[in-house]
Amino acid sequence: MLDFTPRVAAPETAAPKVAALGECMLELVRRPDGTFTMGFGGDTLNTAVYLARLGAPVDYVTALGDDPHSASMLAAWTAEGVGTAQVLRVPGRVPGLYMIETDDKGERRFLYWRDTAPARELFVLPQSPALIAALEGYDLLYLSGISLAIWGEKGREVLFPLLDRMRERGGRVAFDTNWRPRLWPNKETAQAAYDAMLRRTDIALPGVEDLSALYGDPDAGTVLERVRSAGVPEIVLKLEKPGCIVAGADGDVEVPSERVATVVDTTAAGDSFSAGYLAGRLAGRTPVEAARLAHKLAAIVIQHRGAIIPREATAGLSALGEVKA
Repeated sequence: MLDFTPRVAAPETAAPKVAALGECMLELVRRPDGTFTMGFGGDTLNTAVYLARLGAPVDYVTALGDDPHSASMLAAWTAEGVGTAQVLRVPGRVPGLYMIETDDKGERRFLYWRDTAPARELFVLPQSPALIAALEGYDLLYLSGISLAIWGEKGREVLFPLLDRMRERGGRVAFDTNWRPRLWPNKETAQAAYDAMLRRTDIALPGVEDLSALYGDPDAGTVLERVRSAGVPEIVLKLEKPGCIVAGADGDVEVPSERVATVVDTTAAGDSFSAGYLAGRLAGRTPVEAARLAHKLAAIVIQHRGAIIPREATAGLSALGEVKA
């Protein structure tokens, strides 16, 4: 089992350096009356924000433009407590855009405008070598299947050696599978990238639906065995029914999710779950306790609209609080 010794109780010990890597886009949400509101979101950014709200220091790593919307994003992240020192700025560019439409059951549909977003070039920009050197010094890097997809072959050729060097010096890697077929040229390319990524993963947060669709695995047991066979020491398998299986050196434990009377919007349910789990582990919680915290946070998030819900909705929830119930 991975050793996530709580740093909070030992002020003389520096907190672990944690970073989430990926893309944040402008977010348009259609309201019930047909109007739209603008915000921002992206799977790993959502996780970074919720990590910060749970008290885990975290940096966000991406590339933005030099436009007013990019500046507004940076200001909002800073206000949330997310570090922005590793955000690259690209003159003359703008971030991607996506629109969310939800049905009366809370299920959502996304439309994207992201092909020229600077985040896609994170590892091949003139500023990238300095960023790569900085990332090697982090204790935990978190990324997703969407991150893998948007960086392309050239980006992954830089990413995988970076992860190898970072892990050689004792760093850890967390990976959420987030499979989005439209971002990949074909399944074979995606499978090769996921295989390579899982071999470099210390904490995997796969979804049964994700890997069943990508590999054709017929059930949760097959998905779990696939991830385990890649050598991942700690796995949190998100099930198709509400709940997850925590798998590690101490065995496999199914942890049911929180009951929610009314689901408003499932956007960022998985992203907030990842944040809850990682925050719990960073705070010294056992994997099962961390999974319970993850379920609590996700249950709150899906009762609100949008990827980043109002801050007051998560007030009082902490990685250090009681999560055994």
